[in-house]
Amino acid sequence: MLNIAYIGFGKSTNRYHLPYLKLRQDKFNIARVVTPTLGKRAEEQAALEAEGTIFSTEIDDIIQDQTIDLVVVVTPSDKHYQITKQLLLAGKNVMVDKPMATSEIEARDLVNLAYDKGLFLMPFQSRRFDSDFLTVQRVIKNGYLGRLVDLEVHMDHYRPNDGKELGTSVEGSLFDHGVHLVDQIISLFGMPNIATYDLRATRILNSPVDDQMEINLFYPKAFKATLQTTELAAIQYPKWQLRGTHGTFVKYEVDEQENDLKTGIMPGEARFGVDTPQHYGHLVYYNQSGDRIEKFIPSIQGDYGRVYDSVYNTLVKGTPKLVSDEQMLSVMKILSAGVKENGPHVIKF
Repeated sequence: MLNIAYIGFGKSTNRYHLPYLKLRQDKFNIARVVTPTLGKRAEEQAALEAEGTIFSTEIDDIIQDQTIDLVVVVTPSDKHYQITKQLLLAGKNVMVDKPMATSEIEARDLVNLAYDKGLFLMPFQSRRFDSDFLTVQRVIKNGYLGRLVDLEVHMDHYRPNDGKELGTSVEGSLFDHGVHLVDQIISLFGMPNIATYDLRATRILNSPVDDQMEINLFYPKAFKATLQTTELAAIQYPKWQLRGTHGTFVKYEVDEQENDLKTGIMPGEARFGVDTPQHYGHLVYYNQSGDRIEKFIPSIQGDYGRVYDSVYNTLVKGTPKLVSDEQMLSVMKILSAGVKENGPHVIKF
């Protein structure tokens, strides 16, 4: 069993991490939590303390605890680099929420430090286990579409009144929602040859914080992946569109885990995160005989807890990390290039 310590006890820790560990108590023990606001989530804190978790306000409490096998950093994004480096220097294995740093330079520093010290370092890329993404992976693997030509993936909302007047690039859509999409594409296709960027502040004009983005990633054999996010989508756009030489796949609905978690439906409960048949992706392709085949593809059930399964297997069994060092750095290279210049621009890698 691995002893885990958390730095941060806000919404993300309680919504996207801890519920999944309740199904994995044979593998993980929540030994410590460090938070600057003790008692802010009194009910959740009391429940963990009743099971033996120690709460405190100082990171040094974790650093000095030699029984801790893994520290999970779930703090504001601009603190990730500083806290993660402090933990690595102290000899701790770390999983850090996304984005793992504010730049490629910072990320490379962390990766090199972890490598030199023989420590585990990985970002919490939970959306590799989104239902819709897992289903897209299967469609691609099964070869229904032939050679891929275009892929479009969206992460859209309608939040017209939530724009920010002040802030930094790490608070914008590219480093927030975009990091998930970039990681998904990197996990499928690796590093592109060229990227084009269009980052804009659309709700509060002239804000330094982008809230809408489009990235085009160009690969060999005429393949392009388009990643888009907006906060002004009053009418839903497909989450995924894939077009290839043999067919097309379209999926509208996103993974249901986040919606269920927000409404209090927890992992392990009946129908948690299960896609309904009317939300299955639509596939049209032509087989080797030239017949047009049209069907709906049942969604693979997602499970963010599988990130923790992968961490356990790496630390206990020595399996490769879910997110490799090369993939971490590729993601951060693409993010950093996006904010390297103002306005639409092209970057060659």
